[in-house]
Amino acid sequence: MNLATLDLNLVVALRALLEERNVTRAGRRVGLSQPAMSAALARLRRHFDDELLTRSGNSYELTPLGAALLDRTVVACELLERVFASQAEFDPAHDEREFTLFASDYAIAVFGVELARLCHEEAPGVRLTFRPTPATVTEDPAAALSGVDGLLMPHGVISDLPAVELYQDRWTVVAAAENPEIGAELTLDQLGTLPWVVYQRTYDAPVARQLSMLGIEPRVEVSVGSFQLLPALVVGTRRIAVVQGLLAERLGDSAGVRVLECPFEAVPVREALWWHPVHTHDAGHIWLRETAARVGAAMAR
Repeated sequence: MNLATLDLNLVVALRALLEERNVTRAGRRVGLSQPAMSAALARLRRHFDDELLTRSGNSYELTPLGAALLDRTVVACELLERVFASQAEFDPAHDEREFTLFASDYAIAVFGVELARLCHEEAPGVRLTFRPTPATVTEDPAAALSGVDGLLMPHGVISDLPAVELYQDRWTVVAAAENPEIGAELTLDQLGTLPWVVYQRTYDAPVARQLSMLGIEPRVEVSVGSFQLLPALVVGTRRIAVVQGLLAERLGDSAGVRVLECPFEAVPVREALWWHPVHTHDAGHIWLRETAARVGAAMAR
């Protein structure tokens, strides 16, 4: 298909129609009259040879193709917005810009806080937005990153996208401070017998693979979507949890937990900032990456 023959304004109209499922509301959303939006819908129906929207009582429903196009249209619009927001030059002291990053609560706590502080000092017009990392990011990373400026995630989970190295961390084990079953050190046998609290996504996948190779299958009692909640869920119990060392250091003794070394040589956490290739040559994004790398380098000292 030749993009030169397409009216890209129709992409915006298509998204509004599929999301609003109402011609009048869709037109109001994109600044078109009801007749103009009806004409856009007619053109889209001819292009796709599909109704896209069909009446059901007093409302409209998406056809199967319309439903399939909904997510793709959102991604396409976000990618187009990023393309046309690209800048040849970027002055952090004076320019205004919003950067959106996918990140876990761990990455925000140990890295994002310092990145935000540096942006506050050097780029007062920059706004940082952190969003929870979607569970689907591993299925199609390029699509997931097309609508944001980047993803904070360690190596070993995704690949085949550009990335800048940030910092390295280690895995530790946390247990209740008063757990009488654990001595000065944790043993491999205890990893297999004690109950676990686990992070419920794929962030710690390399460690999970290592445990499997050691013949250890964690006995999971609780799973949660927050690294910072893991310690609280071991307090007063026999449970253990694997937590990044930099996050564990921030807990101290006040959290009612003990921080123990892993009884095996766990693969280190090599945190990186990943991005969609469309951002590679954008001046503002280059500044963001360089700033992130400076924060990561300072953490390594």
